[in-house]
Amino acid sequence: MAQTGRNEPCPCGSGKKYKKCCLEQEQSVAPFSAAGVSAELQQAMAEHEFNSLEEVNDFANRFMGHRNQKPFDDFHGLSPEQMHFVLNRPFYSPQLVTFPEKLESMPDAPILSLLTLLVEGIGDKGLKPTAKGNLPRKFCQEAALAYWDDKTYQHYTRYGNVNKEEDFFELHVARVVAELAGLIRKYKGRFILSRECRNLLSGDGLQAIYPRLLKVYAEQFNWGYRDGYDEAPFIQRAFLFSLYLLNLYGDDWRPASFYEDNFLQAFPAVLDEIIHHPDFPPDWEFRSCYTLRTLVNFADFMGLAKVERVDGEKQYIVSHRVKKLPLLKLALCWNHEPGAFTEKF
Repeated sequence: MAQTGRNEPCPCGSGKKYKKCCLEQEQSVAPFSAAGVSAELQQAMAEHEFNSLEEVNDFANRFMGHRNQKPFDDFHGLSPEQMHFVLNRPFYSPQLVTFPEKLESMPDAPILSLLTLLVEGIGDKGLKPTAKGNLPRKFCQEAALAYWDDKTYQHYTRYGNVNKEEDFFELHVARVVAELAGLIRKYKGRFILSRECRNLLSGDGLQAIYPRLLKVYAEQFNWGYRDGYDEAPFIQRAFLFSLYLLNLYGDDWRPASFYEDNFLQAFPAVLDEIIHHPDFPPDWEFRSCYTLRTLVNFADFMGLAKVERVDGEKQYIVSHRVKKLPLLKLALCWNHEPGAFTEKF
């Protein structure tokens, strides 16, 4: 296969140059440095005799092909080749994982509870947006009372009532994601349910709507919008690897640091995306961002895992524990057994 030049269009179809797209990601997930791979290849070649350049090239191609298909401990049973699909084609790699278009049973997730409130509020007549184009205040207040329990409501309104959509930020996120998914839209000055949304609701309902929301939240919605951390787009791009870890280890409660550690072990270069705070360890900012962005705001919000806050001995130390939920198995069907590739070169 011909190698793509650095300045050529990326083969993924993004429209960017290869060096500014998949090449960066491929380099960031390389389990060893280029120098290390070269040394490994040279060592393997030293054990063989070659009679022509063609034999050398054939050996090198077979060696690298085998190496890219070999499971790596840092990837928890995934090979570099599989990791390429995890990062670059998460929803289009059926040999690795499939995302059913319709779930086998009714899903339960915070985002679905909020979507249900939106659907009920919009109804047949629609909702008139504010001058800034947001959901009306009265609806946001009623939705907050319906969604939060008394204790949670008092916590979020202790400094002021829900006066605008952003004061109930989870609802705001659900509305944005629903619009990106084509479920709600603005028409003649009102929020309305799209025709496709109505068809889905009258058919398979939330069982067909959830897969659409999951795909949009994972690929289109900007995770950094929900927090104040650096952009760090790789955390979102590697969402499927995080779900892979949850699928493997999420049967029992584990500290969030377990998933932080394993993500960093697989992708140490992610630290380069985040500005380091001079008063904290180099990985401190990443760990806080990863837990909030991936575990709390994604896995928990989408109903794939339960994330609980665990207060430390000191008030300023906050940690979390994580456990997967049944929806994870419904929404993702893995067609891969870790370590299944055992052939030796």
